[in-house]
Amino acid sequence: MAGALEGWQIEVASLQFELRPTSAGQVGLFPEHASQLEWLERAVESRTGSSQPEVLNLFAYTGLATLVLARAGAAVAHVDASRPAAAWARRNAELSGLADRPIRWLVDDALGFVRRDARRGRRYAGLVLDPPSYGHSGPTAWRLEADLRPLLEACLYVLQPDAFVLLTAHTPGFGSDRLAEELAAGLGRQSATVEADELALDARSGARLVLGAYARVTG
Repeated sequence: MAGALEGWQIEVASLQFELRPTSAGQVGLFPEHASQLEWLERAVESRTGSSQPEVLNLFAYTGLATLVLARAGAAVAHVDASRPAAAWARRNAELSGLADRPIRWLVDDALGFVRRDARRGRRYAGLVLDPPSYGHSGPTAWRLEADLRPLLEACLYVLQPDAFVLLTAHTPGFGSDRLAEELAAGLGRQSATVEADELALDARSGARLVLGAYARVTG
């Protein structure tokens, strides 16, 4: 089975992605994220004017959101703590003809990067986060339950006041209502309208496989 998947390519949103099995049981793409791509494109396009919007993508994995954002006209900071994942994302950019787009490929801890960017005074027009339930970045352990709120609070200092934000998660106990609450509280957006729902795959038979949730705010 592994040999059959090695080097297999798939098209998503007219972009090319390489799939291959990993030790974690993944293949390099989460298809349920496809439902958010048009929203991301519109969010970027609404901000393209005299200057190019900069968007921060944390836990960016193999680059699905990064490439959609870049194609729509954004300059993207692609941040992931895994060096192999970052290399995989760059490979996907090459396959999709987007290797020359303004993407910064950054291997770094999400919270540490955000705090340093805050000190640099950088401000982003958009933010995308797809944090894992649990993970490691060097000696630092990440736990969604404990670390999501501090990360969102830190992100507040690198966002423009009207920045768009998309938060996704695949963790039991973090449904759409909870993600909406975390997003509003962590970013101080209690007065904003936060959209939230399930991330799911719908079969032609009518069956529905729920694989996570999302919460998002336009600005």
